[in-house]
Amino acid sequence: MPEAPEALRRELRFWDLVFINISAVAGVRWLATAAHAGSGSIFLWLLATVAFFIPSALVVSALSERFPEEGGLYIWVKRAFGDWSGFLTAWFYFASNILYFPAMLLAGVSIAGMVLGTENPVFAVPITCAILWLLLFCNLLGLRFGKWPGVVGGASTYITALVLVAFAIAVASRFGSATTFHILPDATWDNVSFWSQIAFAMTGLELGAILGGEIKNPKRNIPRAAWISGAGISSFYIAGTAAMLVLLSPEYVSPVTGLAQAGVIAARRLSTPWIAPAFAMLVVIGLAGQLGSFIAGNTRLPYVIGLDNYLPPAFGRLHPRWKTPYVSILAQGVLATVFLVATQLGESLRAAYLILVDMDVVVTLIPFVFIFSAGFQFGQRISGAIGAVISALAVGLSLVPPRDVRSVGIFELKVVGGCLLFALLGRFIFLRSQNR
Repeated sequence: MPEAPEALRRELRFWDLVFINISAVAGVRWLATAAHAGSGSIFLWLLATVAFFIPSALVVSALSERFPEEGGLYIWVKRAFGDWSGFLTAWFYFASNILYFPAMLLAGVSIAGMVLGTENPVFAVPITCAILWLLLFCNLLGLRFGKWPGVVGGASTYITALVLVAFAIAVASRFGSATTFHILPDATWDNVSFWSQIAFAMTGLELGAILGGEIKNPKRNIPRAAWISGAGISSFYIAGTAAMLVLLSPEYVSPVTGLAQAGVIAARRLSTPWIAPAFAMLVVIGLAGQLGSFIAGNTRLPYVIGLDNYLPPAFGRLHPRWKTPYVSILAQGVLATVFLVATQLGESLRAAYLILVDMDVVVTLIPFVFIFSAGFQFGQRISGAIGAVISALAVGLSLVPPRDVRSVGIFELKVVGGCLLFALLGRFIFLRSQNR
């Protein structure tokens, strides 16, 4: 690969990377999803920490130290298994985030819409597009500006969890808990299929490694940041889910707007009506920061692939003034906007969100099978094997449709068909580059 990444500016320091990791992994929207599954989800968080997150941290730390280059996971898998495997991993990861952005934005706008009294898709789509393009523009100017949504979002995410725990303690001291806690999850198919989303919620540590060419002292800072942020991320999920269940019984928690519900309940029980909109705004800031972190990392993959001539040469170009992969950033924005609008056709806002999540889980965790396998190849035998098996299992479980989907056939067509479409398109691009 041509040694062009040195033209990128190294703007990320150690603590920038810690907060970006927190913003990328600790998603506030997963607290509602976990609470909806019941108190047994706390056990599932602990299980996911041991079976997926810790192996992920071990593999990412080891591979980042071995290959501290721009492109991260693309470089790792390419060195382990060759060009096609590296390209497919990066292609699917890039595609997964194109799906992830609309899902994340729909969750944030839905939470704000519930507080304002509307969850109409006509309202949601323009707002989500505006936020998406604002964050893309920040990244177009470079990580000097583009890192701040992730840093602020990481801080906001933790503040959200602390406020949620404070709400739960205050309400429980006066009225008791809304949920009777059980250690083990109920043996239902919904809880089994929910495992895929639990594993998916633990992804994100690999994001900082993709920015290896823009991090100061990446060989030292990426592994340190992974472990420091990792401890906080696990406690965030466990404490946040427990707090949600103190405020709301699982059957009343919406997987999309549950955090807004928690804010409304706290405001009503504590007789402080300003709590609900303030809490909703904190949640939206956290989600926007998470989106900003993923935009920063995801746009670098087409850039590095472009340097290897698997994509048109324009993807490997940097903006002459801002030194950013501007073609990749703009292409990402256009594709995410198209998917956001397409998933709204014939579905409610909640169903559209669930379709995006399930399709995203499949497309995201396939690269993790390769990432963990690369870790196994380069010496992380136990963590690589465990992570690869868990990732493959989660892919299969994510293909099960939720109970309240309008049409199982259409759901599977959108999820499975969308994933196959991405795979076939990637293969076509790869073969065409080989012919060139």
